[in-house]
Amino acid sequence: MPGDVKVLVITGFGLNCEAETAHAFKLAGAAPEKVHLNDLLDGLRSLDEFHILAFIGGFSFGDHIASGRVLANRLKHRLAEPIQRFIAQGRLIIGICNGFQTMVKLGVLPGLDGDYRRQSVTLTHNDSGVFRDAWVSLRIEPASPCVFTRGIERLELPVRHGEGKFLTLDDKVLDRLERQRLVACRYADPATGEPTMRFPHNPNGSVAAIAGICDPTGRVFGLMPHPEAHLFPWNHPHWSRRAIAGQQPAEGAGLAVFRNAVAFARENLL
Repeated sequence: MPGDVKVLVITGFGLNCEAETAHAFKLAGAAPEKVHLNDLLDGLRSLDEFHILAFIGGFSFGDHIASGRVLANRLKHRLAEPIQRFIAQGRLIIGICNGFQTMVKLGVLPGLDGDYRRQSVTLTHNDSGVFRDAWVSLRIEPASPCVFTRGIERLELPVRHGEGKFLTLDDKVLDRLERQRLVACRYADPATGEPTMRFPHNPNGSVAAIAGICDPTGRVFGLMPHPEAHLFPWNHPHWSRRAIAGQQPAEGAGLAVFRNAVAFARENLL
């Protein structure tokens, strides 16, 4: 039933993708609600009200220390237990761009051995040394347990970040991510579809071309590109060319990410 899946979209303190993220979930059939972080911290609203939690893109606290770091610290000291309970109850979390940065610094990803508190990966300054605003091609890893990417093979999405280079804090973590198939998507060469380390197709120099990862359950997912920014065909820079060629898709490719989440929540959490 449309609107039965409740989605929390956290807003405030420099985050600025709440409208499009909420609209993505609405198009996918959910009932999103934009809630200011202070309302959660002050106990006016509760994570327990929702099935899906979205950490959105933007520039939380101006990225003055490191992208997502201050927001992660606030959550760690004020909402750690509710977030742990949210995950334990089988609910879903997505982090996009700044939201992904927040999740890794909070320790919520990658969630190895069921540990959603300890940081073991990070996102740091792009190799180019500058903010990158461009479209990229992603290869979705079919063996990943990620709920959000099921049935998707390729995605074309925009990136908008200065600190998007994915790194693990030691090689053992990277090995485990690969062995447990927790890499959900990689930056790819648009011509071949193969993962690449070459700029500009890999816009930040991420190790192993990693653009997004999930936890072992597949229910907690973070990525740097913005699926909420490709909800309609005309969001794509080549939309007019595709329309003239008769190759215009019915909807933007990013919407499938949100449809997957809502369908899973409806089947498993209601």
